[in-house]
Amino acid sequence: MTALEAVRGRIAHLEPALSRYPDLWRVFSHCFLNTLETTVEQTKGDTFVITGDIHAMWLRDSTAQVMHYLRFADDEAVAELIEGLLARQAKNILIDPYANAYNREPSDYKPFDDRPRASDWVWERKYEIDSLCNPIHLAWAYFEKTGREGFLTEDFHRALKTVVDVFETEQNHADSPYRFQRSSCPPSDTLENDGMGAPVARTGMTWSGFRPSDDACRYGYLVPSNLFAMQELRHAAVFVRRLGDEALARRAETLSAQIEEGVKQYGHVNHPKFGDILAYETDGMGHYNLMDDANVPSLMSLPYLGVCAADDPLYLRTRAFVLSAENPCYYSGTQAVGVGSPHTPAGYVWPIALCVQGMTTADTDEQARLLDMLMHTHADCFCMHESFDPSAPERFTREWFAWANSMFGEFVYRLCEAGTLGEVLDKAGKLRG
Repeated sequence: MTALEAVRGRIAHLEPALSRYPDLWRVFSHCFLNTLETTVEQTKGDTFVITGDIHAMWLRDSTAQVMHYLRFADDEAVAELIEGLLARQAKNILIDPYANAYNREPSDYKPFDDRPRASDWVWERKYEIDSLCNPIHLAWAYFEKTGREGFLTEDFHRALKTVVDVFETEQNHADSPYRFQRSSCPPSDTLENDGMGAPVARTGMTWSGFRPSDDACRYGYLVPSNLFAMQELRHAAVFVRRLGDEALARRAETLSAQIEEGVKQYGHVNHPKFGDILAYETDGMGHYNLMDDANVPSLMSLPYLGVCAADDPLYLRTRAFVLSAENPCYYSGTQAVGVGSPHTPAGYVWPIALCVQGMTTADTDEQARLLDMLMHTHADCFCMHESFDPSAPERFTREWFAWANSMFGEFVYRLCEAGTLGEVLDKAGKLRG
C-alpha cells in the first residue's frame, strides 16, 4: 500500500461529518491529499517534494506540506515517506545551507541572474533562518509521534552540525561569507549593501537575509524565525546527544539561550495601544519593523509551531496587534479579512494565514468565521490559493500551491480531533443564512 492509499483510507470516515457543509468534503479531501497526489517524487530512501507550480523543493514548504500526515505515521508507507524526506532535506543542507530551494538533480538552468552563482543543485539561494529550522521541526514531530530514530543517520548528524555552524556565524553577520544580489528585480528580491543587507549590531540573535515569503528582510533579525530557531536548537541538542555528540549538544543549547536572551532584550516593543508586544524585525540598533507576514513562521503562528502557548499573555497582545489595522499586512474586503504579505498584491489575503489563525484559537465563533471565509473564496477551484482579493476572490495568485492546501487540511482535521467540528459547522452554516 502506498502512502497515498493509506492516507486516503484513514480520512474516509470523515466524509459523512464534513458533508453536512456544502462542498466541504470535496475541498477538504482535495486539499488534504494534494501533496501526495501531485507533488511527491519518491524512490527508496528518498522523497523529493515540489512546492506545486514551481518544480523545486523548499525546505520550509516540503515540511509544511507533510506535517498533517504525521498523525498517520504508524503506517509504514507514511513513515517511509517522512524518513525519505528527512534524508533529502539533510542532503540539501549539506549541499548548501544558505539555499532555500533545491533541484531534484543538478541543473545548470538558473531562473534568475543571481550573484554569486549557486550550485547546480540549488534552485534559489535566499538565506532564511526557517529553512534550517524546518527539517528539525519535522524530525522532532516525527520522533515524538513514532519514537523511531532511523532518520538519525550520519548525514543528518552532519546537517545538524551545519545548522549550528551557520546560526553561530550569522550571530555576527559582518564576518559572514554570505552575499546575495539579483539583477533586474524588485528591491524585495535582492539584498542592499553589496549583498549583505542592512547593517545590524550583535544581539545574540542570528541574522536572516530573507523572510519565509522569500522577500528581503528590512532588518536582519527576524523575530519569529529566531524564536523558531531557539526551539529547534533545543530539539537538535536532544538528537545529537542520542548520536553521542555532547559537545555539539552544548553548543546548540548555548546558542538557543543566546537567541532567547537576544529576543528578550531587542525583540520587544512597547506599543501605545497593545502594550509589550513582539516586533517582526529589528536590527539591534533601535530600529523595529512592526508588522506580521502571512508566511510561517510568523508572529501569529508561534503557538502552531509550538514555540509558546496560545494563551501566553505576550502572544495574545502580539496577536491582537497582528489582527488589527495597526498591522500593515492586515487586509479586509467584502468577502474576507485577514493577514496578507508584501510578497503578493497589496490587499490580498492569504489562506495560510486564515488557517493559522484558526489553529491558534479555541474560539469556535472565530473558527466558524474563518472556515466560512475559506469555503467562499476558493473561486470554484475547490482548493486553496496563495492569496486572493478579499472583495473579488476570483482574482488570486497560484492555483497550485500545495502548502496552502495542506494547511487547510490540517485546520479542518484538527477541528475533528478536538471534537468541535459539529459546533463550528453549525455556526458557519448560520453566517450566511
